[in-house]
Amino acid sequence: MSARVFQEAWREAPPDPEPWRWSWRAGVLSKALGALPPGARWLDLGCGAGRFLTLGPGGIGVDVAPAALERARVNAPGADLRLLDDADGALPLVHGEVDLVWCSETLEHVADALGLLQDVRRVLAPGGRLLLTTPAHPRLRRTAIALLRFDAHFDPMGQHLRFFSARSLARTLEAAGLAPDDIATAHATLVARATRG
Repeated sequence: MSARVFQEAWREAPPDPEPWRWSWRAGVLSKALGALPPGARWLDLGCGAGRFLTLGPGGIGVDVAPAALERARVNAPGADLRLLDDADGALPLVHGEVDLVWCSETLEHVADALGLLQDVRRVLAPGGRLLLTTPAHPRLRRTAIALLRFDAHFDPMGQHLRFFSARSLARTLEAAGLAPDDIATAHATLVARATRG
């Protein structure tokens, strides 16, 4: 999905929209941030309006939409915010710059999910960790969708471009050079933890 689509969506969004399942996701991230050593840097990939950046020091917010970053500047004053160049898709970070990447409800919107995860590996420090959430599609849910909501769920003009099961997400992480530590389902969401190999 192009930056233009997200730019238009963010122009119409409220100044500080509450992220989907905010309390639960904030708890997941806060636990990971609490395990980081003092002075560690972390990346909120697809930071949107910047709400997650308020949860701990050392955060870098990256988004493809300038309108999202405008909101993040207000909602997370002083945060290190960077625009993802839609032309090449490379994360605007140097090799090994961060100890943790938080990629929550973002990967399913990316046309080249493997390419993005390979770049996540590049910006992670050795031993760094990825914490990722994406909608879950276990077998029973896939069957129900196929029977009842196939056209609506897989709408080619919708925002979700990729759909993952735990197995397909694990394969994608491994192909990107990340070692999956744990992939679990909670609240119809896959929660994956992986380490840079």
